[in-house]
Amino acid sequence: MWVLLSLGLFAFIASLNLTPLVRDTALRFGFVDQPDAHRKLHRGPIPRVGGIAIVLAYLLAFAGTAFGFLNIDFFLPSGSALGAVIAVGIVFFTGLLDDLLQLKPWQKLAGQVLGALVAYFSGIQIHIFQGHPLAVWMSLPINLIWLLGCTNAFNLIDGLDGLAAGAGLFATITIIIAALTEQNLGLAAATIPLAGCLLGFLRYNFNPASIFLGDCGSLSIGFFLGCCGILWSQKSATLLGMAAPLMAMAIPLLDVSLSIIRRYLRHQPIFSADRRHIHHILLDRGLTPRRVALLLYGICALAAIFSLLQNAVHNRFSGLIVILFCVAAWIGVQHLGYSEFGLASRLFFKGGFRQIIDVQFRLQEFERSLASVRTLPQCWHTIRNGCREFGFTGVRLSVQGRIFESISEKGGDGEWQLRIALPDRQYVNLYRDLGTETDPTALASFARVLESSLRACLPAIETETVTLLLQPEQHREPVTVGRHVSAS
Repeated sequence: MWVLLSLGLFAFIASLNLTPLVRDTALRFGFVDQPDAHRKLHRGPIPRVGGIAIVLAYLLAFAGTAFGFLNIDFFLPSGSALGAVIAVGIVFFTGLLDDLLQLKPWQKLAGQVLGALVAYFSGIQIHIFQGHPLAVWMSLPINLIWLLGCTNAFNLIDGLDGLAAGAGLFATITIIIAALTEQNLGLAAATIPLAGCLLGFLRYNFNPASIFLGDCGSLSIGFFLGCCGILWSQKSATLLGMAAPLMAMAIPLLDVSLSIIRRYLRHQPIFSADRRHIHHILLDRGLTPRRVALLLYGICALAAIFSLLQNAVHNRFSGLIVILFCVAAWIGVQHLGYSEFGLASRLFFKGGFRQIIDVQFRLQEFERSLASVRTLPQCWHTIRNGCREFGFTGVRLSVQGRIFESISEKGGDGEWQLRIALPDRQYVNLYRDLGTETDPTALASFARVLESSLRACLPAIETETVTLLLQPEQHREPVTVGRHVSAS
């Protein structure tokens, strides 16, 4: 036990001394993060390669305390140690290159995937059922999703002083307690130095921060904790063992999940940056950066309690704890007030999604009908019926020197009109009462379909003069059909 304590203490002292050294060196060479009025909160340039100090302190902790007392395979299963070191190294240098050279998103992702593959084939694998290994084509994607999720989760929340490092510290302490409880000294030895490193780094990273983790730090911490979470879960007989590591890293994983879903719902690139992360929402509600960090630390501590309870009770009350945790997470997300999820729930649970399907179906039917017309009267008949179906009170069509018009009696609220310009000064005017409930998406789609269909079908329509019988419209709609307009 004294070896474990010395590892943590030595890592803390090394991090406490190396961090200002790395900070000053980064300032000297200009490896800094410039302020950004949109997303970044700091006012001046801040060094962004704090991960170097953490990695060096972690390595020095073993170099300064082991000296034969510890073998590297002491803290990882046989055959996994070298692979884990190489995998974390790949992710670290990927992040460092991004800090120094600004890699493209796909390049960062490629480095992370490579690190995850090395970890997987070195034996760091999620077990669905203990003793019944899955085929590679099934287990490999599960491992990749977990490791990439953890890696990017800590990277995304690293937007507030001390948040990523603090969340990592709480997750690390949770893993340490669980490892010691289960007499898993190897996992404890792997994580205790990281706790010391993060605690020493927070001395300079908490608000107001004088150094940032950078991608080399946040990516490495997330990836390493993801690997430790897998090793932790391997003691469980089923996939439910992954629930405890997931809870331990709840805040980062919840934030990255919300970001992916939000951007998908809004049809935005998954890797795009925005100011809608959990800490941004809390800042917009008037909390100071320190209060936001402390509040999220408290939530991390609560998640750690759930995680340790899940780990302690094993299969007796595991399902109940998971349900309680999910309910608590759902309540928290509701309080954040993401409008994207409110709109999505209305679409799926209040008929909006079915309405969209119905509108798209009717638009396709309208488009097919216009594509099949062969004469101008057929075209007018199809347009007039389509306008009625989509709630327009009137339509005026001017094509091939003729005007076709169908206007209902105007209501008391007034009306608005939309003109669709066609080639050769032809046009379609659409009318609608102001008091009618309007779905802008449906109306815009109808106008787009009408324009594209008319541009396609008008050249093929017969242009000879057609005698049309004037018939009064139903529903009090006076009609003028086929009125010739002289060219002027």
